[in-house]
Amino acid sequence: MKKTGTYELDMTTGALLPKMLRFALPLMLSSLLQLLFNAADVAVVGKFAGDNSLAAVGSTSALINLLTNLFLGLSIGANVLSAKFTGAGDKERTSKVVHTAVTVSLLSGCILTVIGLLFAPQFLRMMKSPDGVIGLASLYMRVYFLGMPAMMFYNFGSSLLRSKGDTKRPLYYLTAAGVVNVLLNLLFVIVFHMDVAGVALATILSQYMSAALVLRCLMKEKDESFRVVLRKLGIDKTTLLGLIKIGVPAGIQGVVFSLSNVIIQSSVNGFGEIFIAGSSAASSIEGFVWVSMNAFHQAALTFTSQNIGAKKYSRIKKILFCSQGSTIVTGLVFGNLVYLFSPYLLHIYTDTPASIEAGITRLSIICTTYFLCGMMDTIVGSIRGMGYGVVPTIVSMIGACGLRLLWIATIFQIPKFHTPEVLFTSYPVSWGITFLAHLVCFLIMRRKFPKVDEDSVPAAQA
Repeated sequence: MKKTGTYELDMTTGALLPKMLRFALPLMLSSLLQLLFNAADVAVVGKFAGDNSLAAVGSTSALINLLTNLFLGLSIGANVLSAKFTGAGDKERTSKVVHTAVTVSLLSGCILTVIGLLFAPQFLRMMKSPDGVIGLASLYMRVYFLGMPAMMFYNFGSSLLRSKGDTKRPLYYLTAAGVVNVLLNLLFVIVFHMDVAGVALATILSQYMSAALVLRCLMKEKDESFRVVLRKLGIDKTTLLGLIKIGVPAGIQGVVFSLSNVIIQSSVNGFGEIFIAGSSAASSIEGFVWVSMNAFHQAALTFTSQNIGAKKYSRIKKILFCSQGSTIVTGLVFGNLVYLFSPYLLHIYTDTPASIEAGITRLSIICTTYFLCGMMDTIVGSIRGMGYGVVPTIVSMIGACGLRLLWIATIFQIPKFHTPEVLFTSYPVSWGITFLAHLVCFLIMRRKFPKVDEDSVPAAQA
């Protein structure tokens, strides 16, 4: 067995499930904390600024995801390449990935800041945001996007650390930054009455803090292949092409998913501000279930990449079985618990009975079937870990997004079925069908790799 540092994890040897849990649980906790801090944003606004401000913040989430997902997809490419070269023991190429990824993250953040500042109102009008919230929503977005360089750097940096199994240090940094975020939320909204601008300002200050901590970590990294040296920052063309090959399709998939969510949000907006507030609160709660499952998507992606790099092909299917089983259990348990306690959870966000009822309606459909979404995402992680970026994107675009938009354009438009229940049912239907399509793709792509590990082949045959 390879020796690893305190925070590193050798994914190419030994029992899979214990190591996968060791990898996924800190990542899950990090994501849950991130959402908890985001939920604190929403809850503080809802409690101390009112439903209009709550709706303003909530109505921007799908749009923000739409604008950021393309660039965040490149961080997936960084994870795959770095994990692959780490598994292969290629320190030089790993270093090139690290420095290229850091440079790309900062450039991406600056581009997003400009886009957010210039076009926030126009984007919100395209989403049919109500006149009563568009002013506040625009203000929130413009302040929020000032933190994009920090957000992108933190995500890329964390992705690089995950590629070698380090999910603990990003957790520590996020915890520290999140506590600061909550305290600043309370200060800016309750004491200084800054409304949505205060929430956004608290968020970006905490993002710069977490980014600074990750930068310090990478600059002091003992492993030279992961150490960031400022004079080495730049873009290696070959590495960039590798990032693009995996990351751009992943980013496009995220954009298309977000686009379909924007369209669904536009449909939600048609039910009025009270319903928007309830749906926004429910969406915030749903996020806790999704990120819990997504930790195993990340595990499938990283474990598969490292084992491909190490030529441990026999472990590919085992990784998928372990990650899928973990995802299903997590989704079923957390999803149903959230629905069971939905009235109490929604009260954290709003005291308006109609908004709470709207939130319960959404959670009853989405959270009870959320494990299907987890299964779909996890198998995509395995496919991308094998080095295929385009195919899962096409399947997801046609399956999940295409079906969802078709549902809205046809069934939802029938007056009898023009209800929130029918609208939200488009999610589990698209998840289930798309998972089956991805499963077929996985089985086909697995055949392109040897059935046995390279180091298990006799030397005379090698």
